[in-house]
Amino acid sequence: MKLIIVESPTKAKTISNFVGSTYKVESSFGHVRDLPKAKLGIDLENGFEPKYVIPKKAEKRVNALRKMVGEAKELILATDEDREGEAIAWHLEEILKESGSNFPPLKRIVFHEITERAIEEALKNPRSLDLSLVNAQQARRILDRLVGYKLSPFLWKKIRYGLSAGRVQSVALRIVIDREEEIKKFNSETYYTLHAELKSLKNARSVIHAELYKQGDEIIPKLGTKTKEEAEKILRDLEKSSYRILKIEKKEGQKNPMPPFITSTLEQSASRLLGFSSKKTMFMAQRLYENGYITYMRTDSLNISGEALRGATEWINKNLGSKYLLTKPRIFKTKSRLAQEAHEAIRPTKVEIEPKNLRLEKTLQKLYDLIWRRFMASQLPPAIFEATRVEVEAKSLKSSRVHLLKASGNLLRFDGFLKLWPMKFEEREIPPLEEKEDLKLIKAKAEEHHTEPPPRYNEASLIKTLENYGIGRPSTYAPIISVIQERGYVEKNQGKFFPTDIGTLVNKVMTENFPEVVDVQFTAKMEEDLDEIAKGDKEWHGVIRKFYNPFSKNLEEKYQEVSKKELTEEKTDIVCELCGKPMIVKFGRFGKFLSCSGYPDCKNKKTLKEPPKSIGLICPKCKEGEIIERVVRKNGRARGKIFWGCNRYPACDYASWVNPLKEKG
Repeated sequence: MKLIIVESPTKAKTISNFVGSTYKVESSFGHVRDLPKAKLGIDLENGFEPKYVIPKKAEKRVNALRKMVGEAKELILATDEDREGEAIAWHLEEILKESGSNFPPLKRIVFHEITERAIEEALKNPRSLDLSLVNAQQARRILDRLVGYKLSPFLWKKIRYGLSAGRVQSVALRIVIDREEEIKKFNSETYYTLHAELKSLKNARSVIHAELYKQGDEIIPKLGTKTKEEAEKILRDLEKSSYRILKIEKKEGQKNPMPPFITSTLEQSASRLLGFSSKKTMFMAQRLYENGYITYMRTDSLNISGEALRGATEWINKNLGSKYLLTKPRIFKTKSRLAQEAHEAIRPTKVEIEPKNLRLEKTLQKLYDLIWRRFMASQLPPAIFEATRVEVEAKSLKSSRVHLLKASGNLLRFDGFLKLWPMKFEEREIPPLEEKEDLKLIKAKAEEHHTEPPPRYNEASLIKTLENYGIGRPSTYAPIISVIQERGYVEKNQGKFFPTDIGTLVNKVMTENFPEVVDVQFTAKMEEDLDEIAKGDKEWHGVIRKFYNPFSKNLEEKYQEVSKKELTEEKTDIVCELCGKPMIVKFGRFGKFLSCSGYPDCKNKKTLKEPPKSIGLICPKCKEGEIIERVVRKNGRARGKIFWGCNRYPACDYASWVNPLKEKG
């Protein structure tokens, strides 16, 4: 009997369908060895060597596998081909060797899809364990353990028990909080754009809407005209002007499809289009992979196998027709220089399995549909548009001023990849017009707009930002986002991330005392070092040592320097109505609150309300108050949706779920 070991029972069951009776496929049920939970588990005095243990929950399974190995003629490790999968295979080898002297010959096989062809090919081409990948995973695990186990007790002592710090989660938290600070400091600006509705003198039905883009030789800036007075002055000119078409330009434009998914883009699209969290997306993708429907879902490569490309071409020709065929397959270049090109992009294993013919639960069906359509669309021709630009001259009848306006049209001429991957676009048709033709003004108007602050991060934009900075890798995006929510450092409101009071305080402590740990560039460099270890170009002990020695020394100093009282208490001018002593701001389990400085003699405490944020707009209802941003509160905590209301409430009850600036602008 030849024994194949994989991580999950679902994966084992699928592979069992493709191998003969000479093979027995078993699951390790995940990790069989790890660092201990209750202690550091790293020998700091002897090269940072990890002290692994078999978790209690894995002991029974390990004993069963040891017995099976003793009866096997050959041991085949078929865990995932990434760093974590390679490390699991290595741990399996290490603990199963302990089963006795009759340890069978060991082979390592890898594949990117769980199909009969892929498994047969893998069994024909075994390899040895890649210790460089193992060491990269060990280094990541050790680095994360050192930061977590050393910094978390510091936060317990200086803020409160139960907090945690992490090497990458702390950077993600900082990114969210830096954006929140940008929003707080943002001052909205008002600007105006000028528009004219014009019709042909030859054909009254030929009407265009044009926007002012040039005054004389000066191009109107992106944010338009700054003052109302200036806008009204231009408006009076436009109302007393003659109009003539100077130029009509038509040109063909193309829009190419996006590449098939990699991990980060799958998580982003599933968040944006399906409303899935990154954690849910990866859980569902894992199930699709283990059941043989898609290729491996943790990848940053855009590689596509020749067989998959041929399959896509055949399906397109049969189902869409020859006009949707490319002259040759479209190949995408991976942006990440560290991507593992042996991996593939995320794609269906068999393109002939169309989403509509697949009988899966609803969420799995939706995700498979997304993956299938994105891959197939990547092999379709570009969408072709006809773009029309009309340039109109406006000559003032009262002065010598000349203004230029433009009107744009956009028509889809061939849908191309949009056949399978619809995207939002606006078609605008320009009616029949001729150059040098005179036009008549129907109406001119000035539109008021307001600049808006940068948007808060949602899951999709945070993953994209982490990826752009080079922070995290395909397997880490979902855990990073999950942990900052589980720790209570950020809250998701209407799909956007808001830092909590405790998250803001933890970030303040980290940025002021451990700046390297939360530095974006430093963390990205650490990721590059881990990639170099994975390629065999760097030795892992040295990478750990270079980080830990200065980190450890700084940590010892901060234990002495940082005062808990200074961190967790803020003085106020508020006087306690019970004893007359000043009230102070403290941090509790649910954030900031007011407490009497006379505690424990006086136990007076109150909820602390943050001052409301004005958006710089007069209330449209009462014309007296200002519109402020508010959050629906539940049990004294900001948990509900954001809304906008008048600061004179209850005297004025104006409220809106939509930002009035967007309605107005």
